[in-house]
Amino acid sequence: MNSICVFCGSSMGTKPEYRQSAKALGEILLKKNIQLIYGGANVGLMQILADTVLEGGGEAIGIMPRILVEKEVAHLNLTKMYIVESMSERKSLMVELSDAFIAMPGGFGTLDELAEVITYNQLRLTDKPIGILNIAGFFDPLLSFFDHITEEGFLRHEHRHNLIVDANCENLIKKMNEFQPVAMDKWISDIMEETKKAGEIL
Repeated sequence: MNSICVFCGSSMGTKPEYRQSAKALGEILLKKNIQLIYGGANVGLMQILADTVLEGGGEAIGIMPRILVEKEVAHLNLTKMYIVESMSERKSLMVELSDAFIAMPGGFGTLDELAEVITYNQLRLTDKPIGILNIAGFFDPLLSFFDHITEEGFLRHEHRHNLIVDANCENLIKKMNEFQPVAMDKWISDIMEETKKAGEIL
């Protein structure tokens, strides 16, 4: 992995662990010579992450819609900043430029970005590893919901376990390096068979 896109909050969050982990992740990216790609902001966890990378001599690439640049939240000292016209264009460019993705604590924007790349991997539009940095159990409720929709038959077990989860930055990246994508043909065939059987029962 030469570049990792990190989704994270434009706020700091309530726990010091969130800020500490943003710094720790930046240091791991430096150690492994991995380029950071992120949303381009100069606030919140995004700022800590980018500043850690830049101060250590690494590369930090931002991607930000023009409307947010105009609100003066853009980081002005990045290695490169891509200014795009929409949130959709931002996410598309993130996917194009990145070798992998990590979600850190954040709000709706982070969840939106995470959901998009999860869906891309499910449909095999990309084969890029997706990590969840589960700091202080932040993602536990979301992971429980993923378990729930799997148990209810709306998500396949292999796709649920396609997500790579760890509370430690270095362990997470190690697991992501070992990632193997799920074959698509089998689960599509299984879905067709399930649908056929359900139709016969009805």
